Amino acid sequence: MARPSRCRKICMEPRHRLFVPGETITQDKIILTVDEFEAIRLIDYEKKTHEQCAKQMEISRTTVTEIYEKARNKIADSIVNGKALHISGGNYKICDGLYCRRCNKNIEKNDAKASKNFEKRKEIKIMRIAVAYENGNVFQHFGHTEKFKIYDIENDKIINSCIIDSNGSGHGALADMLSEAKVNALICGGIGAGAKNALEMEEIKIFGGVSGSADEAVNALIAGALEYNPNVSCGRHGHHGENHNCGENKHGCSGR
Repeated sequence: MARPSRCRKICMEPRHRLFVPGETITQDKIILTVDEFEAIRLIDYEKKTHEQCAKQMEISRTTVTEIYEKARNKIADSIVNGKALHISGGNYKICDGLYCRRCNKNIEKNDAKASKNFEKRKEIKIMRIAVAYENGNVFQHFGHTEKFKIYDIENDKIINSCIIDSNGSGHGALADMLSEAKVNALICGGIGAGAKNALEMEEIKIFGGVSGSADEAVNALIAGALEYNPNVSCGRHGHHGENHNCGENKHGCSGR
């Protein structure tokens, strides 16, 4: 009797599941399983090694190599022979916890109980605030943010907080990440127009131009002392001199 395959852990379901040749209509199709998709995503898109991929998917490196090679062959068949590519099925499970595009997501947590609560799906009555974060302070360049500190607020009190790794993915990916994490508001320093547009499309309220302690900034927002300015920007975004500070006003916003 064949040994059952081990369930493969994936970080997220594919957003797009069907790819077809644009110039022809074909009845031929290739089925790419979700775990095969995940191996391609991690190795080819995230540039992880087979060993890193194996650790994240919780399977052996040999199994990863087999999955990856099979997936590459299917993709090649689809491209070369003009076959539709469907992403469906497979033996997999979704990793629990906060969405992060990586499974090594919660790199710092207050305590075990807070971590467990944070990883639960956010209740409607809870407000979730993200702060671009570095060494306890508000990080000043949103598009290069490598960490966010996430706060859950209920009845004007912080009930949970957690630091997650974004790996400085760029403003589009960061906006997607915050949206998937069900963030309602962002506190940051300097932020460019592209990032603002991406966040506004996700209906995330921006409190920009903020500097100083991340915890104090969140408490100021809770107290209604953190100004919301939809026109906040970094006038010299991308042209920062050594004396330029994107977040000029401590716990305030700059629209200039």
